[in-house]
Amino acid sequence: AGVREHPPYTDEWERKYERNIALVAQDRFPDPQTTCGLPAGFPRIMNLPDVFEFVVRPEETWVLAENGQNVLRVYTDGRGHPGPDEIFPTFMGDSVGRWEGDTLVFDTTALRGEDGTIVDRTGLVLSDAAHVVTRMRKLDDGTIEARMVIDDAKALESPWRVTKRYRKLPEGSRVYDYACAENNRNPVTSSGRTLTLGPDGQPIDKLQEEPPP
Repeated sequence: AGVREHPPYTDEWERKYERNIALVAQDRFPDPQTTCGLPAGFPRIMNLPDVFEFVVRPEETWVLAENGQNVLRVYTDGRGHPGPDEIFPTFMGDSVGRWEGDTLVFDTTALRGEDGTIVDRTGLVLSDAAHVVTRMRKLDDGTIEARMVIDDAKALESPWRVTKRYRKLPEGSRVYDYACAENNRNPVTSSGRTLTLGPDGQPIDKLQEEPPP
């Protein structure tokens, strides 16, 4: 809370964002997170709710998200990005990294672009030219920090710097799979309206009188 930053969009992409905001307000923005039908993609995986696991191996680091079972793989075995004849856009892109002391530095490219690189539920999007450098380290025994510098020659006027922090859960915590298609967080009322539940299990939407079925 309180750390949201607006991306330095070009005028053209600011207009795209304003259009998306309007679509979100009408419940018409085609966000794959609504149905869990598609991966969240990168860098959105770093911004999901719910639990994360960070698995560090000599040859790879994995970021595993409980939300939607999203997986980010960062290769640290010395390889580079595939050549231009082999690389292709994907939701998570291609990430290769290295260790600088206690900091994992990784470079992500080959993202899907405007239709696939959705950053959050407000309708923030990046183009297929997006390139992200992430520096991730433990601040202390209970906190991991990821500092991202996002370059996008099509959508941004200057690099966009974003910082995320993750708090360690109590020892013995478990990660559970779930599917939002099960409607366990978004009950549908008798009139067909979809509600959003808060942490206490009660709707956070402004409720109005429901017409009789």
